[in-house]
Order: sequence, then structure tokens, then C-alpha cells
Amino acid sequence: MTTTPTLPGLTPTPDASAGPRPGSRAARMLMPRSVDVVADLAADYGVCTRPVSLRRTDLDSGQTEVVDMPCGATQEAKCPACAKRARRLRQQQIREGWHRSDEPDPGPEPATDAQRGLIVVRAHLEFARDEAARASQWDQVADLDEAISELEGQITTEGLRGRPAPPHHSDDQEDGDGKRRVRSTKRRQDAPDLPRLPVENRTVGRTYEGRAGMVFRPSMFLTLTLGSYGRVHSDGTPVNPDAYDYRRAAWDAVHFPRLLDRFWQNLRRAVGWNVQYAGAVEPQRRLAPHAHFAIRGTIPRALVRQVAAATYHQVWWPPVDVRVYEPGNAPQWNPDAGGYTDPDSGELLPSWDDALDLLDADPDAEPVHVVRFGVQVDAKGVLAGTKDADRCVGYITKYLTKQAADCHQVTTGRQRAHLERLWQELRHTPCSERCANWLLYGIQPKKARPGLKPGNCKNKVHKRDTLGIGGRRVLISRQWSGKTLSDHRADRKDWVKALLGVTTDATTAPPGGEQRHAWELARPTDPDVAPLGHRVLRAISERIQWRAQLDAARRAADPPSASAVPHFIR
Repeated sequence: MTTTPTLPGLTPTPDASAGPRPGSRAARMLMPRSVDVVADLAADYGVCTRPVSLRRTDLDSGQTEVVDMPCGATQEAKCPACAKRARRLRQQQIREGWHRSDEPDPGPEPATDAQRGLIVVRAHLEFARDEAARASQWDQVADLDEAISELEGQITTEGLRGRPAPPHHSDDQEDGDGKRRVRSTKRRQDAPDLPRLPVENRTVGRTYEGRAGMVFRPSMFLTLTLGSYGRVHSDGTPVNPDAYDYRRAAWDAVHFPRLLDRFWQNLRRAVGWNVQYAGAVEPQRRLAPHAHFAIRGTIPRALVRQVAAATYHQVWWPPVDVRVYEPGNAPQWNPDAGGYTDPDSGELLPSWDDALDLLDADPDAEPVHVVRFGVQVDAKGVLAGTKDADRCVGYITKYLTKQAADCHQVTTGRQRAHLERLWQELRHTPCSERCANWLLYGIQPKKARPGLKPGNCKNKVHKRDTLGIGGRRVLISRQWSGKTLSDHRADRKDWVKALLGVTTDATTAPPGGEQRHAWELARPTDPDVAPLGHRVLRAISERIQWRAQLDAARRAADPPSASAVPHFIR
């Protein structure tokens, strides 16, 4: 080890640039850890690092084996391989539905004679039940109800979707007493009017003819944001935190999904056809949610902006102008009174229905909150097969493997303070009719029960890592690609099997093959379950061999074409 020059009589000073002494603890701590290398290799080769062990038993021979299934996590912090696989699957789904030239849902097939016959029998049973009810023959009514329930099971087995008629006894009421509160559907005076056209049953956009007879079918990429809550710096933090409207930011985040639903309803009525979309919700740098969407077909940008400006969602809840109680002195459950009472006077708090009755009785009542989009609406056209289309798909799915709070790095004290203030506001903002935070405003939530604690509601919107985005972050319309995620997974497997020449013949399966195996969850302490490290290493080896076989099969394909390789394999 080299030393720096010193004066005579002084102790030499080691040279820090020379590194630690070989064999020392400091040198050993700089050595890479094997477990980290295993985790990196697992992420590189798409191997799940926390698989679920299932025991499969052959019902014919009695032989058992332990099979590891991927955990299926969608967050990179939990399992990078599974999260990356889920992201690629979403990208495949978005690509397949974006620039379609045909309708993904051709409609149901005609019913068979057997299916029609079951509906006829159901009609006869309904007629007989009505006659028995009119004659007050309740024993026959009970027998007919049982027969109807059994027949509807046969109808489902025969391949018919849905019920032919609603059940006679339904508990699906919006209020406990069966009342349904009706709000006025009259548009607000401060919202512009929108054109309203009958919605055609089509999802494919129009085509345009260019030079030399070329036909183009463009689609759109749309970004929707919320309004401003105060000026912010380039890092998303408020210029004046005390003037920043954290309360409105929290309420807007909680009700953002409803606003998006209203936008698509209004857009379809304004353009006159069933617009299809696929997108994702994520936080901006200022931590407010916004959404990116791929839209099939094109719509005039002026009309899109007009619809966004005219879209709003009103929240008709009891007033929340004044917080009556603080979390440390919140109302407590009184079993004798059958509800929550004032901590000082012991008086029973108004119920949720009582609070809504007061709201209905007030002719000058206003919604407790109105959420709207901001003035900035970004819409542009995108052509199929272009680099711009691939960039847009990647942009939509950019943050799907991260929690909302991890989409943007928080590195400064100013950013941490902004995140903390927003989270504290979200933590005490009512998220639904049953939220425990209503106790802070002197109202019992709907269907109140013991154990509710304000500031500790279990809904995801209150969590620090969601920032109010508690619902689905991926939003796909029903007729986007005509497939579910399971269908897209099956497409991926079929492509790999076809390339490798793997075939499965159902005719060679033994009798009763559909019930040949029994599955149960295996515990890590079971003697036939290998340690996790052993299983991950085996999976890495299998994955390397599988990739080598896939690459060889791809090279052997005639003619080799990169376009034949799906995006989820590249």
C-alpha cells in the first residue's frame, strides 16, 4: 500500500485512492454477492423470483410433482420478471386493437334449438309462478323458484350468457330502505353544451385516400390532465405551498376515474359512434393524475377539446366545509346507541341517510365537489406501423411496473414535503359513502360498523404509494381487441409452440384427461419442495435453454423475417 509523504516523526497516512487492503473486510464487502447475481440473471431471463409452488397429483398413477407457477406480480419492486411480462402483454393488447380495420366484436351467434327450448321452458315456469302467486299458493311458488334456479343453471351450461330475467328476490338496492335517490340531470350553466348524436354500433374509424390511391386509416393519441392548483417549479413542487390547493387536488384525484367515464360517454354521443380506447393513468411530476389514451380512428381535435371542456363530474355528498372532529378525538362506537356518538356529549351522530335527506330538502344545495379537466388537452394523429405508434405504446405503458409514488423520483426536501402534504390530505379525504373519514365531519358513514378509524380507511386511494390512484391504472374499452388478457397469453404460447414445432393432440389424451390431475398448494416446509434458491437456479437454466431453442427455430424459419416476430418476444 502506498503512503503519502509526511514530515519526519509523523505517522504515514494511507493513500485512499489505492483501495482497501486485499483480504480485509472492506475488500470483501466490495465483492459482488452471488444472490444479487442470481436476481439479476432471473430478471434478464424473465424468471420469477417468488414463484408459487403447486403440487400436481396424477389421479391415474398417484405420482406427484411440485410445479412452480409465476407469482404474476405487476409491480417491478415485487418481481421484475413478472412485471415486465405483464407490461409486454399490455403492449400487445394495445397494438392489436389500435389500428384495426374490422370490428372486433361481430355479435353473438344465433341460438341453437336446444337453447331456445330452455328459454321456452323458463317462460312456462314464469307463467306458472305468476299464477301461483296470484292464488296465494306460496308452497308452489317456493317449488317453482327452486325449479327456476335449477333451470337457469342448465341455461348457463348450455352456453347462453346472462339471465333471461332478473331474480324475483333481489337485495341489490342502493339504500337500505330500497329508496333510490334521483339527482337532476340538467347540465350546469357554467358548462358548454355538446352535440348529441345517436351512437352507431361501429368502432372502426374512417379511412382517407392519399396520393396514388393509397388508403390511410389513422388513429389518435390523447392526453387528459386536471386543472391547476397553483404555480409549480420544474420539479413539480409548489412555488407557494401555503397557497397550493391541496384539498381540491385530493378530491380531484379520488374522483378522476368518474370524470374519465363521463368523458367517454360524452365523446361517443358527440361523434355518433362507439369510440374505443386503451390507456393508462399515472401521476404527473406535480403528483396529480393524468391519463394517456390510444383511440381507434380519428376525431377532430377541436371536438375533442370541446368535449373535454364540457365534461364534469358532480359529487353529491354532505357538506365538508368544516371538520368537526380531529383524528385523535374522533367519535367512538356506542353499542347501546347502535352507532357512533359525540366523544363529549355522547349524542348519536346523524346517519348517512339522514345527512342525504337534509341535502335533498335544501333547494339551494350545491354538490360538495365538481371535478373537471384542465385546459391543456393534447391530441394528435398516429399512423399504424410507424415509429411514432411504437413510441406512443411505450409511453402509455412506461410506468405500469411502478407504484404511483415511484413514477417520479423524490430526492429533495421540497419534493418530500410536497408528497407528505398531499398524502396527509388524501389520508383524511372521504373516498366513498362508507369511508371512515366521514366521522371527522360529524356524519356516520353508510352501513357504519364498529372499528372505523378516521385516517385509517382501507381503500387504496388513501395509501401513500398510490397518491389517490386507487383503482385500475390500465383502462381498456370492451371492444378494443376483442380478446381478454388470457386470450393474448394463449396467442403468445401458440406462436412459440408453432415456431418450435410443438403440437398437442387432444385425441391422444387418456379417458377422463380433463380431470386427470389434482392440484393443491405446496408449503415451503414440505419435504418435496426444494429451497427457493435451487428452484430459481433451475428455472434460469431452463430459460437459457428455451431461449437457445427459440433462437435456433427463428433462424431456421424460411424466410427469416423480423416482422414475423411478435413484439412480446423481441
